[in-house]
Amino acid sequence: MEVLTFFFTKIAGDNPVIQGLLGGIIITFLNMIGAFLIFLFRNVTQKFLDSSLGFAAGIMLTASFTSLIIPGIEHGGVIPVMIGIVLGVLMLEIGNNTIPHIHFVLGREGIETKRIKAVWLFIFAITLHNMPEGLAVGVGFGSGNLNDALVLMMAIGIQNIPEGLAVSVSSLSAGLGKRFYATFVGIRAGLVEIPLALIGAWAAHSMKPILPYAMGFAAGAMLYVISDEIVPETHRKGHERLATLGTMAGIVVMLYLDVTLG
Repeated sequence: MEVLTFFFTKIAGDNPVIQGLLGGIIITFLNMIGAFLIFLFRNVTQKFLDSSLGFAAGIMLTASFTSLIIPGIEHGGVIPVMIGIVLGVLMLEIGNNTIPHIHFVLGREGIETKRIKAVWLFIFAITLHNMPEGLAVGVGFGSGNLNDALVLMMAIGIQNIPEGLAVSVSSLSAGLGKRFYATFVGIRAGLVEIPLALIGAWAAHSMKPILPYAMGFAAGAMLYVISDEIVPETHRKGHERLATLGTMAGIVVMLYLDVTLG
Protein backbone atom coordinates (compact mmCIF):
# COMPACT_ATOMS: atom_id res chain seq x y z
CA MET A 1 0.00 0.00 0.00
CA GLU A 2 2.89 2.35 0.74
CA VAL A 3 4.21 1.87 -2.79
CA LEU A 4 0.81 2.68 -4.29
CA THR A 5 0.46 5.73 -2.05
CA PHE A 6 3.95 6.93 -3.00
CA PHE A 7 3.40 6.71 -6.75
CA PHE A 8 -0.14 8.10 -6.54
CA THR A 9 0.94 11.19 -4.58
CA LYS A 10 3.98 11.52 -6.86
CA ILE A 11 1.60 12.03 -9.78
CA ALA A 12 -1.36 13.81 -8.15
CA GLY A 13 0.37 15.61 -5.30
CA ASP A 14 -1.36 16.33 -2.00
CA ASN A 15 -4.39 18.17 -3.37
CA PRO A 16 -7.49 15.99 -2.75
CA VAL A 17 -9.28 17.49 -5.77
CA ILE A 18 -6.45 16.53 -8.15
CA GLN A 19 -6.29 13.15 -6.44
CA GLY A 20 -10.01 12.71 -7.10
CA LEU A 21 -9.51 13.59 -10.76
CA LEU A 22 -6.72 11.03 -11.08
CA GLY A 23 -8.85 8.46 -9.27
CA GLY A 24 -11.66 9.06 -11.76
CA ILE A 25 -9.25 8.64 -14.68
CA ILE A 26 -7.94 5.36 -13.25
CA ILE A 27 -11.35 3.75 -12.73
CA THR A 28 -12.43 4.91 -16.19
CA PHE A 29 -9.27 3.36 -17.65
CA LEU A 30 -10.10 0.04 -15.97
CA ASN A 31 -13.62 0.28 -17.40
CA MET A 32 -11.99 0.74 -20.82
CA ILE A 33 -9.87 -2.38 -20.29
CA GLY A 34 -13.04 -4.33 -19.50
CA ALA A 35 -14.70 -3.03 -22.65
CA PHE A 36 -11.70 -4.09 -24.76
CA LEU A 37 -11.82 -7.65 -23.36
CA ILE A 38 -14.56 -8.36 -25.88
CA PHE A 39 -11.77 -8.75 -28.45
CA LEU A 40 -10.00 -11.40 -26.32
CA PHE A 41 -13.08 -13.31 -25.20
CA ARG A 42 -15.25 -13.57 -28.26
CA ASN A 43 -17.71 -16.08 -26.80
CA VAL A 44 -18.54 -14.70 -23.38
CA THR A 45 -21.27 -16.82 -21.78
CA GLN A 46 -24.22 -15.35 -19.94
CA LYS A 47 -23.26 -17.40 -16.87
CA PHE A 48 -19.85 -15.73 -16.79
CA LEU A 49 -21.37 -12.27 -17.19
CA ASP A 50 -23.93 -12.82 -14.45
CA SER A 51 -21.37 -14.16 -11.99
CA SER A 52 -19.00 -11.29 -12.87
CA LEU A 53 -21.69 -8.67 -12.37
CA GLY A 54 -22.59 -10.39 -9.10
CA PHE A 55 -18.94 -9.99 -8.10
CA ALA A 56 -19.13 -6.28 -8.98
CA ALA A 57 -22.29 -5.94 -6.90
CA GLY A 58 -20.59 -7.55 -3.90
CA ILE A 59 -17.70 -5.10 -4.09
CA MET A 60 -20.03 -2.10 -4.46
CA LEU A 61 -22.25 -3.30 -1.61
CA THR A 62 -19.37 -3.74 0.82
CA ALA A 63 -17.61 -0.55 -0.26
CA SER A 64 -20.82 1.40 0.35
CA PHE A 65 -20.57 0.51 4.03
CA THR A 66 -16.84 0.15 4.75
CA SER A 67 -15.65 3.13 2.69
CA LEU A 68 -18.61 5.51 2.79
CA ILE A 69 -21.35 4.88 5.35
CA ILE A 70 -19.23 3.90 8.36
CA PRO A 71 -16.55 6.61 7.80
CA GLY A 72 -19.34 9.12 7.20
CA ILE A 73 -20.96 8.22 10.54
CA GLU A 74 -17.60 8.48 12.30
CA HIS A 75 -17.08 11.93 10.78
CA GLY A 76 -20.47 13.53 11.25
CA GLY A 77 -22.95 11.18 12.89
CA VAL A 78 -25.64 8.86 11.62
CA ILE A 79 -28.35 11.44 10.80
CA PRO A 80 -26.38 13.34 8.09
CA VAL A 81 -25.38 10.02 6.50
CA MET A 82 -28.99 8.81 6.53
CA ILE A 83 -30.11 12.05 4.92
CA GLY A 84 -27.41 11.65 2.30
CA ILE A 85 -28.51 8.07 1.54
CA VAL A 86 -32.10 9.20 1.03
CA LEU A 87 -30.97 12.03 -1.27
CA GLY A 88 -28.79 9.65 -3.29
CA VAL A 89 -31.69 7.27 -3.77
CA LEU A 90 -34.00 10.14 -4.74
CA MET A 91 -31.50 11.39 -7.33
CA LEU A 92 -31.32 8.00 -9.05
CA GLU A 93 -35.08 7.55 -8.81
CA ILE A 94 -35.70 10.95 -10.41
CA GLY A 95 -33.10 10.21 -13.08
CA ASN A 96 -34.74 6.88 -13.88
CA ASN A 97 -38.14 8.49 -14.18
CA THR A 98 -37.13 11.53 -16.24
CA ILE A 99 -34.09 10.69 -18.38
CA PRO A 100 -35.06 8.49 -21.35
CA HIS A 101 -33.03 5.26 -21.32
CA ILE A 102 -33.39 1.55 -21.91
CA HIS A 103 -32.57 -1.53 -19.82
CA PHE A 104 -32.42 -5.05 -21.17
CA VAL A 105 -34.52 -6.30 -18.25
CA LEU A 106 -36.94 -3.45 -17.54
CA GLY A 107 -37.11 -2.07 -21.07
CA ARG A 108 -37.60 1.66 -21.65
CA GLU A 109 -37.77 4.02 -18.71
CA GLY A 110 -37.96 7.75 -18.26
CA ILE A 111 -39.78 10.20 -20.52
CA GLU A 112 -41.07 8.46 -23.63
CA THR A 113 -39.35 9.55 -26.82
CA LYS A 114 -38.90 8.19 -30.32
CA ARG A 115 -36.34 10.77 -31.44
CA ILE A 116 -33.38 9.21 -29.65
CA LYS A 117 -31.71 6.14 -31.12
CA ALA A 118 -31.66 2.91 -29.10
CA VAL A 119 -27.89 3.02 -28.74
CA TRP A 120 -28.11 6.39 -26.98
CA LEU A 121 -30.89 5.16 -24.71
CA PHE A 122 -28.59 2.29 -23.76
CA ILE A 123 -25.67 4.68 -23.15
CA PHE A 124 -27.89 6.89 -20.96
CA ALA A 125 -28.82 3.83 -18.87
CA ILE A 126 -25.19 2.82 -18.32
CA THR A 127 -24.25 6.44 -17.61
CA LEU A 128 -26.86 6.58 -14.84
CA HIS A 129 -25.39 3.33 -13.53
CA ASN A 130 -21.81 4.68 -13.50
CA MET A 131 -22.52 8.07 -11.96
CA PRO A 132 -22.54 6.89 -8.30
CA GLU A 133 -19.23 5.06 -8.76
CA GLY A 134 -17.36 8.13 -9.99
CA LEU A 135 -18.97 10.28 -7.33
CA ALA A 136 -18.04 7.80 -4.61
CA VAL A 137 -14.37 7.76 -5.61
CA GLY A 138 -14.27 11.56 -5.70
CA VAL A 139 -15.90 11.90 -2.28
CA GLY A 140 -13.44 9.34 -0.93
CA PHE A 141 -10.47 11.47 -1.95
CA GLY A 142 -12.19 14.69 -0.90
CA SER A 143 -12.57 13.30 2.62
CA GLY A 144 -8.80 13.59 3.05
CA ASN A 145 -8.27 9.95 4.06
CA LEU A 146 -5.94 8.86 1.28
CA ASN A 147 -5.62 5.20 2.31
CA ASP A 148 -9.39 4.66 2.43
CA ALA A 149 -9.79 6.56 -0.84
CA LEU A 150 -7.20 4.40 -2.59
CA VAL A 151 -8.90 1.23 -1.35
CA LEU A 152 -12.24 2.51 -2.64
CA MET A 153 -10.64 3.47 -5.98
CA MET A 154 -9.12 0.00 -6.31
CA ALA A 155 -12.43 -1.66 -5.47
CA ILE A 156 -14.46 0.41 -7.94
CA GLY A 157 -11.75 -0.05 -10.56
CA ILE A 158 -11.72 -3.84 -10.14
CA GLN A 159 -15.48 -4.10 -10.49
CA ASN A 160 -15.39 -1.74 -13.47
CA ILE A 161 -13.56 -4.41 -15.49
CA PRO A 162 -16.43 -6.96 -15.61
CA GLU A 163 -18.89 -4.08 -15.94
CA GLY A 164 -17.07 -2.72 -18.99
CA LEU A 165 -17.06 -6.17 -20.56
CA ALA A 166 -20.75 -6.67 -19.77
CA VAL A 167 -21.66 -3.38 -21.43
CA SER A 168 -19.75 -4.26 -24.60
CA VAL A 169 -21.21 -7.77 -24.77
CA SER A 170 -24.75 -6.51 -24.11
CA SER A 171 -24.35 -3.81 -26.76
CA LEU A 172 -23.15 -6.39 -29.29
CA SER A 173 -25.93 -8.84 -28.42
CA ALA A 174 -28.54 -6.13 -28.81
CA GLY A 175 -27.35 -5.43 -32.34
CA LEU A 176 -26.19 -1.90 -31.57
CA GLY A 177 -23.11 -2.27 -33.76
CA LYS A 178 -20.10 -4.43 -34.52
CA ARG A 179 -17.46 -5.47 -31.97
CA PHE A 180 -15.40 -2.28 -32.25
CA TYR A 181 -18.44 -0.03 -31.89
CA ALA A 182 -19.71 -2.12 -28.96
CA THR A 183 -16.35 -1.48 -27.25
CA PHE A 184 -16.69 2.21 -27.98
CA VAL A 185 -20.16 2.21 -26.39
CA GLY A 186 -18.72 0.64 -23.22
CA ILE A 187 -15.93 3.22 -23.04
CA ARG A 188 -18.15 6.19 -23.80
CA ALA A 189 -20.70 5.27 -21.14
CA GLY A 190 -17.96 5.12 -18.48
CA LEU A 191 -16.46 8.53 -19.21
CA VAL A 192 -18.96 10.21 -16.88
CA GLU A 193 -16.98 8.86 -13.94
CA ILE A 194 -14.14 11.35 -14.50
CA PRO A 195 -16.09 14.63 -14.10
CA LEU A 196 -18.18 13.20 -11.28
CA ALA A 197 -15.07 12.09 -9.40
CA LEU A 198 -13.74 15.63 -9.79
CA ILE A 199 -17.01 17.18 -8.61
CA GLY A 200 -17.25 14.79 -5.66
CA ALA A 201 -13.68 15.49 -4.56
CA TRP A 202 -14.12 19.25 -4.88
CA ALA A 203 -17.41 19.30 -2.96
CA ALA A 204 -16.20 17.06 -0.14
CA HIS A 205 -12.89 18.93 0.22
CA SER A 206 -14.17 22.49 -0.17
CA MET A 207 -17.27 22.15 1.99
CA LYS A 208 -16.23 19.94 4.91
CA PRO A 209 -19.60 20.16 6.70
CA ILE A 210 -21.29 18.33 3.81
CA LEU A 211 -18.81 15.41 3.88
CA PRO A 212 -21.04 12.95 5.82
CA TYR A 213 -23.99 13.92 3.60
CA ALA A 214 -21.84 13.39 0.50
CA MET A 215 -20.64 10.00 1.73
CA GLY A 216 -24.21 8.92 2.42
CA PHE A 217 -25.33 10.32 -0.93
CA ALA A 218 -22.74 8.30 -2.87
CA ALA A 219 -23.49 5.16 -0.86
CA GLY A 220 -27.25 5.51 -1.32
CA ALA A 221 -26.86 5.95 -5.07
CA MET A 222 -24.64 2.85 -5.32
CA LEU A 223 -27.01 0.75 -3.22
CA TYR A 224 -29.88 1.87 -5.46
CA VAL A 225 -28.00 0.73 -8.57
CA ILE A 226 -27.26 -2.66 -7.00
CA SER A 227 -30.88 -3.37 -6.10
CA ASP A 228 -32.58 -1.72 -9.07
CA GLU A 229 -30.27 -2.75 -11.90
CA ILE A 230 -27.49 -5.23 -11.15
CA VAL A 231 -29.49 -7.83 -9.20
CA PRO A 232 -32.38 -7.97 -11.73
CA GLU A 233 -29.86 -8.13 -14.59
CA THR A 234 -27.97 -11.07 -13.08
CA HIS A 235 -31.14 -12.98 -12.18
CA ARG A 236 -33.05 -12.64 -15.43
CA LYS A 237 -31.82 -15.85 -17.13
CA GLY A 238 -31.83 -18.38 -14.31
CA HIS A 239 -28.28 -17.86 -13.06
CA GLU A 240 -29.25 -16.61 -9.62
CA ARG A 241 -26.99 -19.09 -7.78
CA LEU A 242 -23.88 -18.14 -9.77
CA ALA A 243 -24.67 -14.44 -9.38
CA THR A 244 -25.09 -14.91 -5.62
CA LEU A 245 -21.78 -16.76 -5.36
CA GLY A 246 -20.17 -13.94 -7.35
CA THR A 247 -21.64 -11.42 -4.92
CA MET A 248 -20.24 -13.33 -1.95
CA ALA A 249 -16.82 -13.42 -3.63
CA GLY A 250 -16.99 -9.65 -4.18
CA ILE A 251 -17.84 -9.07 -0.52
CA VAL A 252 -14.88 -11.19 0.61
CA VAL A 253 -12.46 -9.43 -1.76
CA MET A 254 -13.60 -5.96 -0.69
CA LEU A 255 -13.38 -6.85 3.01
CA TYR A 256 -9.86 -8.15 2.47
CA LEU A 257 -8.82 -5.00 0.64
CA ASP A 258 -10.36 -2.79 3.31
CA VAL A 259 -8.79 -4.61 6.27
CA THR A 260 -5.32 -5.19 4.79
CA LEU A 261 -4.89 -1.95 2.85
CA GLY A 262 -7.15 0.54 4.60
